[in-house]
Amino acid sequence: MTARAETIIAVATAPGRAGVAVLRVSGPEAGPLTVALTGRRPLPAPRLAAYASFSDPATGALLDRGLLLWFPGPASFTGEDVAEFQVHGSRAVLAALLAAATGFPGVRLAEPGEFTRRAFDNGKLDLTEVEGLADLIDAETEAQRRQAVRQLDGALGQIILGWQARLMRALAHCEATIDFVEEEDVPDDLLSATRPDLTALLAEMRGQAADGRGERLRQGLTIVILGPPNAGKSSLLNALAGREAAIVSDRAGTTRDVIELHLDLGGYPVTLVDTAGLRATDDPIEAEGIRRARARADQADLALVLLDRADWPRVPDDVAPWLDQPGTLRLLTKCDAGIAPPADARGWLPLSVQDGIGFDALMQALTERAAALLSTGADPLLTRARHRAALDETCAALDRALSGTLPELITEDVRLALRGLGRIVGRVDVEDILGLIFAEFCIGK
Repeated sequence: MTARAETIIAVATAPGRAGVAVLRVSGPEAGPLTVALTGRRPLPAPRLAAYASFSDPATGALLDRGLLLWFPGPASFTGEDVAEFQVHGSRAVLAALLAAATGFPGVRLAEPGEFTRRAFDNGKLDLTEVEGLADLIDAETEAQRRQAVRQLDGALGQIILGWQARLMRALAHCEATIDFVEEEDVPDDLLSATRPDLTALLAEMRGQAADGRGERLRQGLTIVILGPPNAGKSSLLNALAGREAAIVSDRAGTTRDVIELHLDLGGYPVTLVDTAGLRATDDPIEAEGIRRARARADQADLALVLLDRADWPRVPDDVAPWLDQPGTLRLLTKCDAGIAPPADARGWLPLSVQDGIGFDALMQALTERAAALLSTGADPLLTRARHRAALDETCAALDRALSGTLPELITEDVRLALRGLGRIVGRVDVEDILGLIFAEFCIGK
């Protein structure tokens, strides 16, 4: 029996003690196995839950009672016959059911991701939808959930498939120009007629490749907290976290390393980074912490630059380079109740972690900046580096095709462009190209 013909089973719910757990079975033996476990013949109506007793086929011992659902292929997640067992979520019940199922001929435990792999292999999902499913499972914020749902729903795949269709039409024209130029059905200017659409297509692809919001939303924003020692960086981190995530001390140089904290900021994923105070030091450990702080600041999407109210208006030279960066918010800290901020501190947000002064304004400013950088609206966007690499490769091939003069080289570059797009969704079919050639030009009649 080949690996693809085998029937697989796995627990589809998270491990650990639970009220209910779900086991999923997929493959040609899903039906016979379900009959053997439940004694139900015929199986329940498709997609309708039915009460069932689950017993060991070898001994007849009752294992559990629960719900059974039946999804005959191809109308299932994997495209194969699929059964789902909803049972009590104890480790003992699951172990007993898995042992009984894998003792059935032709049934084995699934490998990681194998159900989704079968859905892809059977044409139920393209690669972008597979990745959307993975992102949905991993989503931690509302914005990530929305993007993952759009991708799982095929929004990105539809854009790629639309581009593929236009490229396949262009490739069919190119192939016809080379191979069937003497046929009466093939126009003489067929190759030049493809250039306007290829030019428009290249512009669309470059616009999509230049938009990094999808990848950034998947990974989350990085916001680094910078400032001299004792400016209140760790206190701000703890206030934003709502817990004691960093040690707070009046002693300078307490924070020696980078401290990271993951937050949900208005539905957007954020990694908040507390850093060592920026100053000149002879301490090699503190100096390494400062080096790491500067490196993280250079890579961050946003920076919060803190300055103690008592030090105003003197900004240390170590902090000054980040003041005028586009992604910087300036915070004047320790503006506690009864301490008025300086009248000339324009562009600086007064803040008191102790009294909560300016905290709401800071949260609003951070949320607005996160939304400006991450909000994707309803537009499907590239979400992975591999998407961008494949699209860059496609654009390079199209650019060569548009600047080329020899039909054979133009055709090869269009074919390479089509192959690059195919890597994004996981499909490119030569038969589709041949079908277009013969259907559109009636060649071979």
